[in-house]
Amino acid sequence: MARLFAQESILSSYERNFIRASLAAKTGILADAATDDRAGEFIGDLYEFALQFALVNGDYLKNDPDMIALVAAAAKGAGTGGNTASVKSLWNLFRMFPDSYSRVEILGALGNLGTGNGELAGNLNRLLADQTDSWRAGLNPDYPVLGACIAALGALGDSSSFPFLFSAITAGYPQTVTQEILRALESIQGDYKDYLLGVIRNNPFPEKAVAFRIGAYNEKLTPAERGELAQTALQVALDSSGNTGGNNIGNTGGNTTGNSGPMEAALRYDAVTVLTRLQWTPASPLAIRNFYQVQNDYSGGAIPRERLLEAIACLGVMGSSDAAQALALQLGYINSRFESTGDYDEVIVLAYINALGELGDKSAFDYLLYISYLNYPDKIQAAAREALNRLKW
Repeated sequence: MARLFAQESILSSYERNFIRASLAAKTGILADAATDDRAGEFIGDLYEFALQFALVNGDYLKNDPDMIALVAAAAKGAGTGGNTASVKSLWNLFRMFPDSYSRVEILGALGNLGTGNGELAGNLNRLLADQTDSWRAGLNPDYPVLGACIAALGALGDSSSFPFLFSAITAGYPQTVTQEILRALESIQGDYKDYLLGVIRNNPFPEKAVAFRIGAYNEKLTPAERGELAQTALQVALDSSGNTGGNNIGNTGGNTTGNSGPMEAALRYDAVTVLTRLQWTPASPLAIRNFYQVQNDYSGGAIPRERLLEAIACLGVMGSSDAAQALALQLGYINSRFESTGDYDEVIVLAYINALGELGDKSAFDYLLYISYLNYPDKIQAAAREALNRLKW
């Protein structure tokens, strides 16, 4: 009981001094109190007392430099003092004071104190949404406040914030702001990969592409998580194009991209690159579908050779007999055409041979062996022999 009385005495003493002091001196009272050896016993309540003073007088003094300094100091102190009861006062002051200085300190304190407070998370989500809507409308945001809001959302980590942060990252903010949003996104509670998968499956293609890039090149995610993101991206892009994955060996028709637009195609190509790098074999059926579509598009002159080489390389790391068969059959078609016309592309032929050697599937034996009976140059002959030696029996 004596201890409780002592605590109340200390707090009451500082509160009396705070009331008596001039507005300019009140900030100094808070600073002195923070250095008191007994500060841990009362400082949170004192900061709340100062915040309440600002709320009562803020409408009259919200543009006064001394009041702004007081609010900033009290907010910063409250954020480190750990008194969660100050959350409501801080938010009300944020709405009352228009200056960046105090608002940044208030948002920092809210990020420290508001974990688990769904109402606060909702308020900050709406604040970010308003800022982003203004930016999209061509208005410059208050960058310090915007950054503090993003940091506070990251500190809170509330799952409700993901769509608001993701919307912001697609708004075309400057790179520094985008990096802040990325850090906040990675702090959101829950399965980050699943959040991104949801965007890839359900959102418009520009947002699918952003979600894919955020996840597929994020070293904080495991290779399996990145592989799943790339596999899903490839599937939604293929499904959008209307490709059915049929066997189109030797197709030389026109542009067969179907309903695929530039964004869908770009997502496919990016996904294939990531799948190849990760050697993500569960995507083998999709890689085969992509191969046939790319093969048709290339034959029709719709895409450069690089895209075909990427599709071939992707099949080469899929580790499946179906992938080997798709490549081998196409190599057989190339051999037949070369035998009858003498026409071939050395880079493409070598890509098929190397991919088949990488797979090592014996289904390629006849097609690789037949190269030795044709008048291909030594470079191709040597590559075919090496690939034959890599086949597994």
